[in-house]
Amino acid sequence: MTISQINLTGAGYSMTGGSAPVTLSPVPKHHAGCAVQSHDGWQHTRKHTVVSNATGSPATISLSGTGVAPVQHSVSLTWSASTSTVAGYNIYRSTVSGSGYTKINSSFVTILTYTDSTVLSGTTYFYVTTAVDSAGTESTYSNQVSAAIP
Repeated sequence: MTISQINLTGAGYSMTGGSAPVTLSPVPKHHAGCAVQSHDGWQHTRKHTVVSNATGSPATISLSGTGVAPVQHSVSLTWSASTSTVAGYNIYRSTVSGSGYTKINSSFVTILTYTDSTVLSGTTYFYVTTAVDSAGTESTYSNQVSAAIP
């Protein structure tokens, strides 16, 4: 038998361990898996269609699987209060040590902690803070700290 096409219907699945065209002899078994790649925590049902020159082609195989929600990472930052009177603090982040910082807070942080919940797995981030006074004068960057996200 020769399988000429393998079609996956619906999002969230991918073909593993085989491809078409493939010719199968009568005795050995050929395995072509289908992996669920859903990351939303919901159950998905799709169809896997195999087109061949065999009687009854195409064959349709129903698939189902439950996705796993991705792990949500965050970085919690704390710092010491400035010795000057401040209106608030700005937090800057980069993926390059010592440069390329971008401000990540939309308004002054008025407490001595900040949680960055927009980090991505497999990335190392570098953070610095600044103090801003009531006239809008911003200090130099603090010492840099880093966080490696698994």
